[in-house]
Amino acid sequence: MWGVVLVAVSEAILSGRIVLFGYGVFLAIGYHLFVRFYEEPTLRRKFGEEYVQYCAAVSRWLPQRSSFSTRSK
Repeated sequence: MWGVVLVAVSEAILSGRIVLFGYGVFLAIGYHLFVRFYEEPTLRRKFGEEYVQYCAAVSRWLPQRSSFSTRSK
């Protein structure tokens, strides 16, 4: 998903075409809105409190070190 955005922005930089940069921004906003307003509520309904805890432990877009464990205790 984000690879497509990176390709569009890279093409904009290499070719100097501002329209490709705009396309990359458009894609990034579209992906964000899809995840925020469709994917996350769907997963919240499906997995309930476990997904809410997962969201509290991890970042939405940027990777980070966390203490979240996927193993059941």
